[in-house]
Amino acid sequence: MNISTTKLWLGLAIPLLFSLPRTSVAQTDQDAIMMAKNNFCTGLMYTHSSWKDYWEGMYKRDNQNLGTVSTNMYAVMGNYGVTKDLNVLFGLPYVSTNSSAGTLTGQKGLQDLSLWVKWKGLEKKVKKTTYSAYILAGGSIPVSNYVIDYLPLSIGSGSRTLSGRLLLDYQRSHFFVTGSGTYTYRGNVSIDRTAYYTTTLILSNQVEMPDVASYGLRTGYRSDRLIAEAVLTGMNTLGGFDIRRNDMPFPSNKMNVLTLGVNAKYEIPWLTGLAVTGGGNYVLTGRNVGQSTTFNIGVFYVIDFSKKETNPDNIREINPKLKQ
Repeated sequence: MNISTTKLWLGLAIPLLFSLPRTSVAQTDQDAIMMAKNNFCTGLMYTHSSWKDYWEGMYKRDNQNLGTVSTNMYAVMGNYGVTKDLNVLFGLPYVSTNSSAGTLTGQKGLQDLSLWVKWKGLEKKVKKTTYSAYILAGGSIPVSNYVIDYLPLSIGSGSRTLSGRLLLDYQRSHFFVTGSGTYTYRGNVSIDRTAYYTTTLILSNQVEMPDVASYGLRTGYRSDRLIAEAVLTGMNTLGGFDIRRNDMPFPSNKMNVLTLGVNAKYEIPWLTGLAVTGGGNYVLTGRNVGQSTTFNIGVFYVIDFSKKETNPDNIREINPKLKQ
């Protein structure tokens, strides 16, 4: 089990951490794999992201007052199999930010707690091919009083979110293709000033956050021990405005991004239930985001809470498709 970072969302886009498509593999809210009933997968993930160039609107530039902006995320996460077709997932990251130049001080602290419910609504097998469909619902809520209006070094947007996702999967033998689309509603946030300017002057401390539409496409090799995949992810805010020339970013800026990455997960054969994950991604193009390069590594373990006698193969058979 693995999460990302999100995610792609670090740097200027870090406020969208749990709204964006995450680069991740194995029993997450982004893949077509289910945790077995009464099995609990938990682990730790480390993610590092950095960028020097960013898009100010559509204009790509650097900023000598920032230098290189880097973000480190340490996340604990879990996934519990309520039934073979219903999983509950959570994630809680600790985030720290830093810039290599200028006077802005990096921030650190717990960010947002996310919770997802994942339901496999359809699975149809035709010879060696399996087609499946999943419906997911989730949300996130800030768990600390971090500073929102401090981009690009804020650790989050401070917005409460609700998301819905449709995920479709095709697998033939060990080859698979998974596609997903997500809509995320984001609640208003309060900032520490009584007036601000977007495209007009607003005399309030309330900021209306644009909702987010995102998509993901992943393909590669999937077996009971190994998953290796290439991932294309995209995100567009449904509203917002561009960063003004030589101005700081603002929480309700328009943020669009397209990212390409790779991921891998390997279950260690002599330690049943223990898996290691790793991956990376690069922002191909964007708007009001940093062109970040991101790497992640994680360790996860599956615990079987079922009352029946433990079957050594039960933990590995997280999804019957993996045994094809």
